[in-house]
Order: sequence, then C-alpha cells, then structure tokens
Amino acid sequence: MEGVGVDPVGILYGDIHPTVVNCSVSGKLRQGDYVRIKHHEDGWVLGKVDSIEAKTNLSIEKSYQIMEGNNVEIQQTISAQIVIIGFLDQRKVLQYPRTPFLAGTPVYFAEDEFISTTLNISAGKRGRAYVGLIYGHNIPFSIDINSMVQKHISVMAKTGGGKSYLTGVIIEELIKNDVTVVVIDPHGEYGSMKNKASESEDMKRFSIRPVSYSDRIITFTPDHGDEKLTFTLSQINVKELVSIMNLSDPKSYVLPLRKAIDAIRLSSKDYDFDDVIKELRRQDDSSLSQTLEKELSYLKSLNVLGKRGLRVDELVVKGKVSIIEMKGLPPDMQELIVQRLLYALFEARKKERIPPLLTVVEEAHNFAPQQGKAFSSKIMRTVASEGRKFGFGLLVVSQRPAKIDKNVLSQCGTQLILKVTNPNDLKAIGNSVEGLTSSSLDEIQRLPVGTALVASPELPIPLFIEVRPRETDDGGKNVRVVR
Repeated sequence: MEGVGVDPVGILYGDIHPTVVNCSVSGKLRQGDYVRIKHHEDGWVLGKVDSIEAKTNLSIEKSYQIMEGNNVEIQQTISAQIVIIGFLDQRKVLQYPRTPFLAGTPVYFAEDEFISTTLNISAGKRGRAYVGLIYGHNIPFSIDINSMVQKHISVMAKTGGGKSYLTGVIIEELIKNDVTVVVIDPHGEYGSMKNKASESEDMKRFSIRPVSYSDRIITFTPDHGDEKLTFTLSQINVKELVSIMNLSDPKSYVLPLRKAIDAIRLSSKDYDFDDVIKELRRQDDSSLSQTLEKELSYLKSLNVLGKRGLRVDELVVKGKVSIIEMKGLPPDMQELIVQRLLYALFEARKKERIPPLLTVVEEAHNFAPQQGKAFSSKIMRTVASEGRKFGFGLLVVSQRPAKIDKNVLSQCGTQLILKVTNPNDLKAIGNSVEGLTSSSLDEIQRLPVGTALVASPELPIPLFIEVRPRETDDGGKNVRVVR
C-alpha cells in the first residue's frame, strides 16, 4: 500500500486524538468517505469522515457588496472530522491506536480491499447474510446469521421507507442458509416471495438474479393459502374471549359466558363457537346472551378459532419459512394470535420440540407497545430477553421505534435503519444504537430510498449500506431507487 501513488486528500492538524482527528481538506473528500492514515507506530489505519465544513471570511456585509456588483476576495478553508475505525493487528483483531497521530500526516482515500479487510465484512460465506454494498463502494456487506438469531435484529424506517423490502432481503438470505423462519405478517406483504422478481439492470451491480422460493415458503391464512390458520378455541380463556369482543361493558358478560363454557366442558374438552352459542341459548335468553351470541357469531366468521388448532410441529418446518398472514383480522384478534403463537413457539423451543428459529414480527409497535398494553406484550418481552438462550431469534420490524417497548428494542443487537424523520423516533434510535454519532443520526433523516444504516456488535462503527435488490417479488408495494 506504500506505493499506491495516490495523492493525499488532506493533512492532519490541530488537536489530535487516537480515535478522532481533524483534517484540512485539499481533495474531493465528502462526509461518509473512508480514509487511510499512516500511524507512526501501528501502520495504516482506517477512518471515516464523520463531518465536514467550510469556513470563510465572507461576512454578511461583504455578501451585500457582492450583490451590488463589487468584487470581494473570499478566503475559504475546508476541514473534516475523522472517526478512527482502527487497524488489524498480527492476530487479525481490530485495534485502536493507543497514541495520537502526528500532526501534518497525510490523509488518503481508502481502497475497497483495505476497507473490506479491516472491517471483515466479506459476503458469500456460509453463515452470512448478504444484504447489500457499502454505500459509495463496490464492497459486499454481510451480517453473521448466528449473531442475528442469538442477539436479535430490528429493521426501522418511516412509512414507505422500504423496511418490508429490506426484511424480505434478510429472509431470502436466511432461506439460503437453511434457517427456520416464522413471519408474523399483519398486512399480507410476504406471500409474494414465492414468485421471482422481474430482472433489472440494478441486479447486475449487486450480482443478484431473480429466484423463486415457492418450495421453501408455506403461507397460513384464515381463508386461503397453503394451510388454514386456526387456533384451538378451548385454549382461550373467558376474559381473553370477552376482551376481543365489541362490548360496552365487557365485565358483565364474563359470568354468563363462563357458565356456558363450564357446562360444555363437563362433557367435552374441545368445542367450537356453535357449541358455545347453543349452550348460551339453552341456559338463558336474556339480552346479555343475545349480545354474546352476536359477538360469538362474528368471531366465528373470522375462521381463526375452532375445535382443533394447528400443532406447533405443523406450523414450524425445519429450513422453511412459515408466513402467518393476518390481513383483514381486527387488531385485538391479531394481538391474541401473536400472543398464542409466540407462547407456543417459545415453549416448544425450550423443550427442543422444534428447531432453532428466527421469528419476524412486522408492525412490532402494535404487539409490544411502549405505552398501553397488548395481549402479546408480555411474551414479546420474554422472547426478547430470554430467547437467545434457547436459539429463538427475533426480528422486530416497525415504522415507529419510539412506540416499541424499550425492553424489546434494547435487546436487538443488530439494527438496520432506513430513512426516519420523526423526532421521537430519532431520539429512540439515538438511545438504542451504540456508537452512533450526531452527524450520522442527522443523516438518517435524509437517506435515499434503498440506503440503510447498520449497527451490529461485530462492526466497530455503524455503516451505511445500499440494500441489494430482492430476488423475489415484493408485491409492487415498495419502490427501489436504481442508481
């Protein structure tokens, strides 16, 4: 690298620290660029331009002189602040310099090979998920899959920011690595992954081609799909059942419903809505019973609760993706499904009745809200805090980071963040992502579609990446910027 013949783009000046340096800019240096700097003890060190600014002698008074047509001499200096990422020691372990750099040291652009080697982010290896390219470089970026499953992962973006598109990319990589996946899909966004994407020019740059994973994906829905999504009615307690009904005074309906169900259980442990309605009619014909009958008939029409529900081993298939589609179901029913599903999966995984898995939870702020309660809040917190001990990973997806239970979000070791503009969401991100500088947090507000910030325990600093194109069809719901 000593003789690459590249001109310097700046010189170190001012107060210099081992981890942060200032650089006068003489070349085409931009915020976010990677640079290499020769340390007098440790050799070549990788850094990243965190911020850049121009200082001039132009005052407001002189600016008016220019407006009046007068010639004004303007002096301008450009300086950059560089965050030091580190260097690889003899053991190939990333280290920081322990002494300051020398003032006057030249700064050079970092070559792709030097960046990739220092960060150790090469894609294409078994056990790693290829999600895109380092922003501004042709360097493949990948995430260790074991790290994702064991330490959980989150995908955050404002509405329309591409979070479901990026989540689809991650699922594609999990399929290639034979990871067992369950996707909780409130809006029916992931079933299209069975189909190939349309081929595009952008795919060539990322070395991607269209693929169908129809043989690796199973959809579960109340009305259609590969399998019928059903849960056992008898496993739902009376208070839960009443709470998902549209009742003005839910407590007053608990006793008559409990009496009817207790009577049924004397002769059978399994029952459906028709059995409950029949027993209500036999016991009582009051207005309360009539209202209950109406609500039970509505719940029956949703086709989710019946005499026999799916077994966990029917739902989870080793090396395949099971998509739980809940499109069209009311929010309370969706919460109950997530609660029952996560509880059953977690208990089964603890007993090793199912293989290690990663569960994707879309619209996670609805199932583990920071304010208020959902049926699923408790089990979401439990899986987030204890799942890693049992090989139960969680992928949390949301457009409102500030509205997700902090106990859940804080457990996500890897975070992928697309464009976010809401001040409360930005604050939540700043509090949950380690090593995120104020300039990077500010840049999140202006990210183009298809660009994400990645923070992970295996990365020395958060990195910006261009998300690769999907191999599968995204259902036409997201727009990707082709560069």
